[in-house]
Amino acid sequence: MRVYLPLTLPSLADAHKAGELGPAPLTAYAVTPALREWYVSDNIEELEYAALNRAAGASLRMLAGEPDAPRRRVVLVAEVPDGAASADPDHTLDPAALGEVRIAKAVSLKLAAAVHVDAPDAVADVTAAAEVLGAADQGDDDAQFTVDGAEDHELLWFGVQEIPNLIV
Repeated sequence: MRVYLPLTLPSLADAHKAGELGPAPLTAYAVTPALREWYVSDNIEELEYAALNRAAGASLRMLAGEPDAPRRRVVLVAEVPDGAASADPDHTLDPAALGEVRIAKAVSLKLAAAVHVDAPDAVADVTAAAEVLGAADQGDDDAQFTVDGAEDHELLWFGVQEIPNLIV
C-alpha cells in the first residue's frame, strides 16, 4: 500500500540518520475508501495526488509547530505492506481526516519510493501560511487565503537517493 508521510526537513534528516521513520504510531495519508468517495474519481493518479496534498497539509501543520524548521513542506512516499496502515473507523467521514491512516510500526526508509519537497520559491508563502494556520482554522478568510497560497505550490519530486542533498 502506498502511503504519504508528512515530515519536515529536520524530521527527514532524523529518519535518514536512523534509517527509519518512527517512533510508531505514525500518521500518514493514503487512498482510502472515504477519500475515494469524497474525491469522486476512479483515477488512481488523481486519488494519489489528493492523498499527497493531504499529507502536504499535515506537513504545514508540523511546520507551524516547529518554528525553527526550514519552511518547506516535506512528504515521504513509501510502499508499506498491505495491512500495515489502517484508517480509524470513527474518523473515516470526518473531512479533516480524509485519507488519514495510522501505521503501527516504524517505517524503514528501504520502503521509501520518493520524497516531495517545496521548491525554494515557495518558502515565503509556506512561512506566511504556517504563521496564520491557527487563524485559518478559526475561520479567518484572509488567513485561509494565505494558507491556500502555500497550497498552490506544487511539491517537487526527488528520488530517495537524493535525501542527503535535501537535508544538508
